[in-house]
Amino acid sequence: MTTLSQASSVSMRAEQTRLERRYAHLGLLLIAPTVLIFSAVIVYPLISAIYMSLFSIFTPTLEGKWVGVDNYVQLLSASEFWWSLLNNLIWTVGTLTLQIVFGIGMALVLHQNIWFRSLARSLILFPYFISTVVAVLVWKWLFNDLYGILNHLMMSAGLIDMPIDYLGDMPNAMISVILVGAWKYFPFVVIAVLARLQSIPDQLYEAAKIDGAGAVARFFDVTLPQLREVLVVIVMLRAIWDFKEFDLIFLLTGGGPIISTQTLPLMVYKEAFALNQLGMASAYAVVMMAIMLFFMIVYIRKTREKSA
Repeated sequence: MTTLSQASSVSMRAEQTRLERRYAHLGLLLIAPTVLIFSAVIVYPLISAIYMSLFSIFTPTLEGKWVGVDNYVQLLSASEFWWSLLNNLIWTVGTLTLQIVFGIGMALVLHQNIWFRSLARSLILFPYFISTVVAVLVWKWLFNDLYGILNHLMMSAGLIDMPIDYLGDMPNAMISVILVGAWKYFPFVVIAVLARLQSIPDQLYEAAKIDGAGAVARFFDVTLPQLREVLVVIVMLRAIWDFKEFDLIFLLTGGGPIISTQTLPLMVYKEAFALNQLGMASAYAVVMMAIMLFFMIVYIRKTREKSA
């Protein structure tokens, strides 16, 4: 009997092992398309960029020679790189801060029971869905120092005596770019925060009112802690997207005046297609990726420490 029982047990374990292997093979087969697509659109371009950054490549012919880390040495020793990085940080921090402030404020308004709430919720998405090219054309018309409506209204109201060059002078150019970026992308914050606000239990606000908390106290003691998790995700996503923003800044100022609003994505474009140095452009792209990765790791660690 003992021998028969042991044989049965061995047979069951063997069958279980075969099933586990079959499920493992099925799992690999199911995720294989995802892995292939991920490798094609992310891994391969990343490896190619790192590889090309070690060469001096002439963009039109794609011919070049091995230079090793010379591109990185030249990049880090160039004042234009550090100036562009500073502009990148100013743009990212400035526009992200305004997006968070305006986004939370607008989400709180749209969360209230107002009669035009449905219409307002639809219209608030307009800046986010509109084409960047169209948005830039409208804002460049508003900012124009000769026939722009913004200067016209301000001069008519007696606020200014002379037209302001919003996009051709500093710090006006950087402020204008940040404002346009915040206007364009703050609806993303509104959508995410509004979705979280609707899931906060009303009992928390009722308990806070019973304790005598006013509107401001309820926001900081109830609403903001409940929004912490979604704000962590919003800040991380929007920081990544804003840091690599190209088209809006390029179309508004082209990095000007001179290089006053030039960011690292514009430097990549400049090196690759204006100076025809594809290897140097790849080095800029790799350094840019490393900077984003560093800040994201620090940010994730800090948020985990606070939540713990």
